[in-house]
Amino acid sequence: MAHGEEREEGKRQSRVDALERLNAELGRIDAQLRALAAAKDRIQGLLEAVVEITREVELPSVLHRIVTTAMDLVGARYGALGVLDESGDQLAQFVAVGLDEQDRQALADVGLPRGRGVLGYLIHHPQPLRVDDISSHPASVGFPPGHPPMRAFLGVAISVRGDVYGDLYLSERRDGQPFDVGDENIVVALASAAGVAIENVRLLEQVRAGSEQFQRRLLPTLPDLRPFDAAAIYRPAAEPHHLGGDWYDAIPLPDGAVAVVIGDVVGHDLDAAAAMASTRHMLRALLFTLRTPPSAVLTQLDRTLEAITDNPVTTTSLARIEPDGAAWRLLWSSAGHVPPLLITPDGQTEYLFAEPGLPLNVDSGRPRPDHTHPLPPDATVVFFTDGLIEHPDHPIDETLSELADVATAHASLPLHDFVQALADHNPSDRHDDMALLALRTPSRSRTDPERHG
Repeated sequence: MAHGEEREEGKRQSRVDALERLNAELGRIDAQLRALAAAKDRIQGLLEAVVEITREVELPSVLHRIVTTAMDLVGARYGALGVLDESGDQLAQFVAVGLDEQDRQALADVGLPRGRGVLGYLIHHPQPLRVDDISSHPASVGFPPGHPPMRAFLGVAISVRGDVYGDLYLSERRDGQPFDVGDENIVVALASAAGVAIENVRLLEQVRAGSEQFQRRLLPTLPDLRPFDAAAIYRPAAEPHHLGGDWYDAIPLPDGAVAVVIGDVVGHDLDAAAAMASTRHMLRALLFTLRTPPSAVLTQLDRTLEAITDNPVTTTSLARIEPDGAAWRLLWSSAGHVPPLLITPDGQTEYLFAEPGLPLNVDSGRPRPDHTHPLPPDATVVFFTDGLIEHPDHPIDETLSELADVATAHASLPLHDFVQALADHNPSDRHDDMALLALRTPSRSRTDPERHG
């Protein structure tokens, strides 16, 4: 009986042991599955992060996105990206994320890190660096007064075309644990993608700068228009590969009047830019040849373009500002262009809506009307292209009203500052290039002496 009980007890214990082993194995498998799921989620997060980073088209935004993405991927409380200077020996730029306003105030007098201590070690040894306690690293030199306490550290170099561009730094996991090899691997992968994103946006900046320089070379420098004050500005579209067809011009005429032109050739490519240049030069020649109202000049320009070019559709406004007793008169004709904006000496705004006429290169046989409006002393007229007001999410009536409000708010500024303010604070979404030219009539005290002096 005792032997039978012992056998039963042995079998029972064997079953218990087997069950425990099975539970342990199931636990191990469950842990592996959870680890695989976590790894899958992390990889998916990395892929999504890379897509978001590559969507950025401005370098500061790319750098900031790299830091925040790395922090999210490993759960870090603090993150930074240090950009090396030309020598490659110290930091020229430092993008820090995670510091609160109190931390920033405490470090306001310290300045950005230049690459000493552990940061300097990573600059000169661009292999991934992972330490549980920064202070224990041989290169550590401590933190400046006011710096938040940090222990765990993970640093990875970012290379662009084989050269170290900078270093990505992470500190303090939110769960209090040190960074592990999984964290290191995911940040190394992110740094590789970040190098490509940085290179892409730098190339885009070069293209943007080249396009903008080319466009600006096609635009005139405003001549001396005294007694009037004049200022103009051109802004390219946010898309770096776009060339624009927007232009402005102002010309003192032999009869004492001043001609003002604003125009926009349809398209965003080299053909549009070339068409803009040819149209502008033809119009200049006609203004010096013809002594006719603006409508007749535009009619002749339209016929000439139709006869000798295949230029695309173009909108433009041509105006004359001419003496009218003790003040001035605006005489203008529009070829499908947005109306000019008048700002009176007391800061009131008015759009000079009138029959716009057909754009150029549509039907040169259609008549074009002229329009007139008095201009008192110290009045400002703003001619602009639709890139200043177009926004896909807002109707044009709304954006015109917003532009008028901006003009009213800045009407007292010197004219150069005024056009800068309109270019900086307009209601458009910057998808199109923009040009604007503002002309201000002389004040009453300056009118007679300068006109007849």
